[in-house]
Amino acid sequence: MKKVAFTKMEDGTAAEYVFLDKLEDEFKAALPNKLLAQLEGLEYSLSGYQISRLEHCLQAATRAHRAGEKREWVMAALLHDIGDELAPYSHSEMAAAILRPFVSDEVYWVVKHHGLFQMYYYAHHSGGDRHARDMFKNHKYFDSAVRFCHDYDQNCFDPGYQSEPLAFFAPMVKEFFSQSRVDDPEHEARYGG
Repeated sequence: MKKVAFTKMEDGTAAEYVFLDKLEDEFKAALPNKLLAQLEGLEYSLSGYQISRLEHCLQAATRAHRAGEKREWVMAALLHDIGDELAPYSHSEMAAAILRPFVSDEVYWVVKHHGLFQMYYYAHHSGGDRHARDMFKNHKYFDSAVRFCHDYDQNCFDPGYQSEPLAFFAPMVKEFFSQSRVDDPEHEARYGG
């Protein structure tokens, strides 16, 4: 079977869905390489800073790695701006959605809201509210988001910082995004939650 026969999902057979599930598994297995390719594309994104958006992500991930952060935080730092190209108004949510099946609720929430929390460092210079993040002051992950933006975002525009190259992170990306999902019982057994 190279293609299913149905034209409406409600008409599909069990055999057709088994066939499609196999193809979908193969498609999902390519995710790490797709993420790495998207990161490579950030080399030519959003000019005006002293470094490329790719280098910004590499600095963030390198800092997180060197600080001994758990792998999910290193991947969050590496991918936090991956949505810049396709979702310039909601890049945080896009990056969080990519990470969601693989990370804890805390990491997901922090990445999802990092754009708002990052505004603390610049919004007042362009007529915005640098304290907009305070709407989440009582949220259990507020301090984590403050720390993430302070340690792995706002300070990662330094052309003198010696980041690890993308090739350094590639094996981590391939392993991390090949693991079971966080909502899969195997995930907790293999990765501790």
